[in-house]
Amino acid sequence: MLKWSIIFALIALVAGVLGFTGVAAGAAGIAKILFVLFLVVAVVMLVLAVIGGKAIGDAMK
Repeated sequence: MLKWSIIFALIALVAGVLGFTGVAAGAAGIAKILFVLFLVVAVVMLVLAVIGGKAIGDAMK
């Protein structure tokens, strides 16, 4: 997801430089949504990893 977010951000930059403001705004909006979605998934995975690590550590005792 981060890869696609960066790709859409680059598309928005290029479209903005070339004067395609509608395309630039659309691509920037998509890039923002994908980046926020990436952050949410990353935080959820981090929390699950910490919880899973604690469960494994407790099982080793």
